[in-house]
Amino acid sequence: MRLILALAFYGLPALAQQAPVVQLNAGMHLIRAELAADYATRMTGLMHRASMPSNAGMLFIFDEATTHCMWMKNTLLPLSVAFIDEHGGVINIEDMAPQTEDSHCARRPALYALEMNRGWFAARGIKPGSRIGGIPGAK
Repeated sequence: MRLILALAFYGLPALAQQAPVVQLNAGMHLIRAELAADYATRMTGLMHRASMPSNAGMLFIFDEATTHCMWMKNTLLPLSVAFIDEHGGVINIEDMAPQTEDSHCARRPALYALEMNRGWFAARGIKPGSRIGGIPGAK
C-alpha cells in the first residue's frame, strides 16, 4: 500500500508527462533525445532539471522552418543548442548560460533544434554542416 501511495504522490504524474524519446546520431555518436514536438513541451523544454546524462538531450520539432530562437529562463543546466534544417544539417550551434533570457537564434530557417549539455557538440567535432541522423520527419 505504501508503494502505491508513494507512486501516486511522487512518481505517477512525472511518468505520465514523460516525453517520447528517439535515438539520433551525429556520426558515430548516439544521442537519446526527448521530443518536444508540441507547443507546451517546447515551452517547458529542459526547465527545472538539475542534471542530464552525457549523451541525452532534447529535440525540438517546430511547425515550420523559420529563424527560431531559444532562451534559458528557469533552465538550470548550461546547454548548447544546434539549429538544424529539414535535411538534418546543422546550421549553427550556440552555447547558452543557465537562467538567462538572452535569445539564441538560428542563422537561417531551421525546422529543428537539439539541446545538449554545454560543450557536447564541440567535444565531438560537430559543427555547422554536420548531419544529425534519425530525426523524425527529416527529408
